[in-house]
Amino acid sequence: MTSISAPIQSVPVRSTPIRSVPVVAVDGPVGVGKGTLCAALARTLGWNVLDSGAIYRLLGLAALRAGVAFDDHVGLAALAQAFAMDFAFEPRQGLVAALLDGQDVSAQIRTEQAGRNASLVASIPTVRDALLQRQRDFRSPPGLIADGRDMGTVVFPDAQIKIFLTATAQERARRRRKQLRDKGIDANLAALSAEINARDKRDSERAAAPLRAAPDASEIDTSDASADEVFAWVFAIIHAGGFG
Repeated sequence: MTSISAPIQSVPVRSTPIRSVPVVAVDGPVGVGKGTLCAALARTLGWNVLDSGAIYRLLGLAALRAGVAFDDHVGLAALAQAFAMDFAFEPRQGLVAALLDGQDVSAQIRTEQAGRNASLVASIPTVRDALLQRQRDFRSPPGLIADGRDMGTVVFPDAQIKIFLTATAQERARRRRKQLRDKGIDANLAALSAEINARDKRDSERAAAPLRAAPDASEIDTSDASADEVFAWVFAIIHAGGFG
């Protein structure tokens, strides 16, 4: 997907979460363009942003740093309640930076291994329970753009706008290979496609908050669409809902 040239605005200061604060929940599997879309929406609207997928990636990295094993469910759940995380706009790239203990670790958590680690910790019910309220605490004025896999079904079931993005596994693998090659990393398209399919299966079949579209979500296939086109479609939905 091509980049989006939306204006960058400062991140609003958070206050006590209020249920009436509007939420746009954007869900879907890996590689459909959720991050690009959500960063652009947050910048354009001046709203807060929550990247829940990055939260699990951050937790995986925090576990490695703390020496907590991925099969230690008790230890991971305890860590999930305590580790220091946040998100901020990265002005130079126009993207959302992920912070662990105040340090920008966006590059460290965007590797294939970090994604596998995130999928492992995300499948643990006690970890998801521990992170549920922490995710809801991102809901503060003037609004929240929530990026994830269960934003519209579990975390914010009362979200005013729900979007579910899809794309073929082949197209998602092609996008991921391009991202890796842009970083000077060679990648096999077939292997990436197999990994994406395996992750989709784990995410959709897990007992806790499986990946699925909310009944009232607007589903958008991004396979043959540019990021600008997806942004325009979603922004139109938000505007029709009385926001933006």
